[in-house]
Amino acid sequence: MNFSIEVRNKDGLRTLHFESQCTQGAMRVGHPAELVLEYTRVMMAALLLRDADDWPRSILLVGLGAGSLLKFLHRHCPQARLTAVEISPRVVEVARGQFDLPDDTARIEIVVGDGADYMQRTQRTFDLILVDGFNEHAHPGDLNTLPFYQACCARLGDQGVLAVNLIGLCHGVKGGFAHIETAFAQRAVMFPRCKSGNTIAFAANGEVVEVALDALQRRAQALETRTGLALQPTIVRLGEELAGQDGRLRI
Repeated sequence: MNFSIEVRNKDGLRTLHFESQCTQGAMRVGHPAELVLEYTRVMMAALLLRDADDWPRSILLVGLGAGSLLKFLHRHCPQARLTAVEISPRVVEVARGQFDLPDDTARIEIVVGDGADYMQRTQRTFDLILVDGFNEHAHPGDLNTLPFYQACCARLGDQGVLAVNLIGLCHGVKGGFAHIETAFAQRAVMFPRCKSGNTIAFAANGEVVEVALDALQRRAQALETRTGLALQPTIVRLGEELAGQDGRLRI
């Protein structure tokens, strides 16, 4: 992939840009594992959907960018092994050189390749798959297709959860979310849209996710105590959107 990559620094914030357009990633220089961008924080709501201390143990990230999600998960999920698939070797180089990507070959595997191809070829299973891959025009390409999401479903274990960044998705215009619903037999939900325009979708495989919103709030408080990640406002907004579902999230 032949496109320009730019790293900018301002007021302690380092950002990654493709073709000098949208921000592809951000890092607070003094706190490299902190999740700066709102949509990355919402993607971590996946950690609230399964109630087990040793979950997730295997995580796949499709799209690396500045490595924000990988760094957060590496720090706060010490039981997990992480695999990141990134199509651009230059993005991997910049993440390592400019965004403090951890040098931990025992727990982190970086695969340079096409995420859609990887999903079709791999025989591995994962507890958690996070999809946040875009080209220089902020388009997901083959990562936002029914065959790709079907492959994701096939590669999730019995406790499997998928989280997808559907950038620019508008409520009322489902776009790729319809593919996720089809691939996961309607076991999918969109969380409230971020101020940036990103909408995060979650889907589940195997054991059904069914949790009362007040229990979800308690899990969010425990996660904040452990990691500093504040998800309670997102859960409150989710409750407003799910008001007609008996105060429960079901996937």
